[in-house]
Amino acid sequence: MIKLSVNINKIATLRNSRGGNKPDVVKSAIDAQRFGADGVTVHPRPDERHIRYNDVREIKKIITTEFNIEGNCREQKFVDLVLETKPHQVTLVPDELGQITSNHGWDTILHKDYLIQMIKIFKDAGIRTSIFVDPDIRMVEGAAATNTDRIELYTQAYAEEYHQNKEKAVEPYKRAAEAAIQHGLEINAGHDLDLDNLRYFSQNVPGLKEVSIGHALISDSIYLGFENTIQLYRRQLK
Repeated sequence: MIKLSVNINKIATLRNSRGGNKPDVVKSAIDAQRFGADGVTVHPRPDERHIRYNDVREIKKIITTEFNIEGNCREQKFVDLVLETKPHQVTLVPDELGQITSNHGWDTILHKDYLIQMIKIFKDAGIRTSIFVDPDIRMVEGAAATNTDRIELYTQAYAEEYHQNKEKAVEPYKRAAEAAIQHGLEINAGHDLDLDNLRYFSQNVPGLKEVSIGHALISDSIYLGFENTIQLYRRQLK
């Protein structure tokens, strides 16, 4: 079964909007695991506008499933945090300063040497690595040359086109996944996957190991409840 990692950034955004500790981000990580999530994802940014660096340290203490930390490895503070907390997986995302949300994958050809250097640092610490990439065969081939363990396919384009033409929307992801498999890479995916489009994606992209879902899942949980929503998403992946 494809694993579901729940991204709890939006819970931290809600907490930070009022100060204090409601909702409790660490408790949300505990509950996500208790309610059936296969992992917990966080994406700390330098301005700590949602997940704070200390949240990551506290979540590490209670994690019983898989812990995935996403972020920009061009920030030394992020690198230091990952090496300190040693998650099961680090996902390298080419964020820009002030960016609202991740909106593109790595150019794995242009940044090949840099990625090789950073991936070695994390892998030497025993941390599985994943690179955020667009569904472009050239970028997948470039990722394979960096010695990464996995790629994470950036799925916003799929989500935007899904209701107009789902076959066309998923085709680049199928080709990218096939290329990844040929090069010995495992495959994750994430960004704007939801209860409408997740099942079709998971059924048509070969080799998919894990999806990381935050915004849609947390939004759905407002109406459907956190435990029920996690179970609904897991059912889409069967």
